Amino acid sequence: MPLLEVRGLRSGYKNVPVLHGVSFQVEEGEIVTIVGSNGAGKTTLLRTISGLLHPFGGETLFAGEPIHGLAPHRIVERGVVQVPEGRQLFGYLTVREHLTVGSHTRTARAHRRETLETVLELFPVLAERQDQPARTLSGGEQQMLATARALMARPRLLMLDEPSWGLAPMLARRLFEAISRINGQGVTIVLVEQNVRQALSMAHRGYVLERGALVLEGSGRELLENPALKTAYLGL
Repeated sequence: MPLLEVRGLRSGYKNVPVLHGVSFQVEEGEIVTIVGSNGAGKTTLLRTISGLLHPFGGETLFAGEPIHGLAPHRIVERGVVQVPEGRQLFGYLTVREHLTVGSHTRTARAHRRETLETVLELFPVLAERQDQPARTLSGGEQQMLATARALMARPRLLMLDEPSWGLAPMLARRLFEAISRINGQGVTIVLVEQNVRQALSMAHRGYVLERGALVLEGSGRELLENPALKTAYLGL
């Protein structure tokens, strides 16, 4: 049974459709990358899975149970957590306060201390910045904090929306290394990312989304070698 299964998902904003019958699945332990041009519907897809948007139709199953009718906080309690595009931090809250907020579910609260140790080991710079407001952090540190906050909820499935956006190449590399380590610790990853080459090179499988529909799928290596994808996204 897939950990996440999306069946014929249709979604959008008010009366404007964006996704047109999207179906895909994610196996437990995988990194699955979703790539596509701006406006293809990648963020809409993640927001619909997270419950932030109500689908027009279709189903989303997590561990075999439907979640498409649940409120966002109930979906988080099930183990699906999203790191949003643009980080969405609270500028005047400290690093420590953000991490505390992230562990708000009953299960996460019960394991807060051990999860915090794991997160600070993964992102040691945050251990040094615990008393600093988020607004004083660099862009890379803010992205680390947004990811750490999500990890404090102890997700089974972590969805990241454009995590390398606005980061210098060196900081982006460090972040991708951290994502690989998170996956190595048993967290399944769905990654939406503008850096197509890096995202697919670390993915077990990938999908290409265009105009609200999936047009290509395969292993990360297969998609990197696909001539159409090379032309459209890699400039080759």
